[in-house]
Amino acid sequence: MKWLHSFRWRILFGAFLWTVGLVPLVHVSFIVLHHLYRGRIGAFTPAFVISFFFMLVGILLIRSAFLPFGRLRKQLSGLSDGSLRRIEGTYPTEVQPLVTDLNSLLEHRERVVRRALAKAGDLAHGLKNPLAVLAQEADCADAAGQHEMGASIGVQVERMRRQIEYHLAHARAATSGDVPGARCPVLPAVEGLTRTLLRIYADRGLSIQVEVSSAHFIRGQQEDLEEMLGNLLDNACKWAKSRIKIQSVQEDGAIVLTVDDDGPGIVPAMRDVVLQRGVRADEAAPGSGLGLAIVRDLAELYKGTIVLENSPMGGLRVRLLLPA
Repeated sequence: MKWLHSFRWRILFGAFLWTVGLVPLVHVSFIVLHHLYRGRIGAFTPAFVISFFFMLVGILLIRSAFLPFGRLRKQLSGLSDGSLRRIEGTYPTEVQPLVTDLNSLLEHRERVVRRALAKAGDLAHGLKNPLAVLAQEADCADAAGQHEMGASIGVQVERMRRQIEYHLAHARAATSGDVPGARCPVLPAVEGLTRTLLRIYADRGLSIQVEVSSAHFIRGQQEDLEEMLGNLLDNACKWAKSRIKIQSVQEDGAIVLTVDDDGPGIVPAMRDVVLQRGVRADEAAPGSGLGLAIVRDLAELYKGTIVLENSPMGGLRVRLLLPA
């Protein structure tokens, strides 16, 4: 009896029962007319025409009654994939209050997210200033000959800075990852990061090959996409000998971003380990070991995944899957 939970089947079944109940009345009416107008078949022609007219109008009305629900379903799909931010159009009086309340809920959610992002920004600003002061104190201690103390303070300041960046990125994604209508292109983020990294690592003579389609969009915030790609490309630049490649493909409703390098790679036994917080593949490389952990956490918040594999270029391949 699951079909009774369907609005469509309830309407059709109710119309059927109504018709079944109406048939005996119509039958009796035609019997009475037959006795009154015996032998005059033409007298029934207008009745048949009127009956068929009403049946046709009834079918058209039922069909038109279902059309708004199909339109509403498309609008909800648009909210899910990020192409729409509101449910638009007018609907029947029984449905319009629901649409109005849903739009109000979406607006409230956006306001909450904006406030959360503003608070996160305030927190970052409030913490970075004291850290800058501590970094200056570390430089002063080093200049005064207290090299061990200066180095120790500098290390702790850098650790705190990275922890702040990690948790702020995590909090931002947690509040904004499922915002309806969040949608950003992949190519502009890749191009901007590529230009920046080529300037930073100019002395290394690296080349970054970009094969990203301008038609690829992810369902998420631009800042979070840049955070993930920035960490992946920066890691590739640190370890690559000379070449890096980033490309994108669309698979089953998801965008798969692949970053390859020709560096030493990571042995299979270490690949799951380096995705954990604070773990680095090689202590000789700069960093705090939070880069891949940030990417993993952000990807999971967006219902995506990150996988480390062998690269055809000889180094490491990182596959980042995000909803399209």
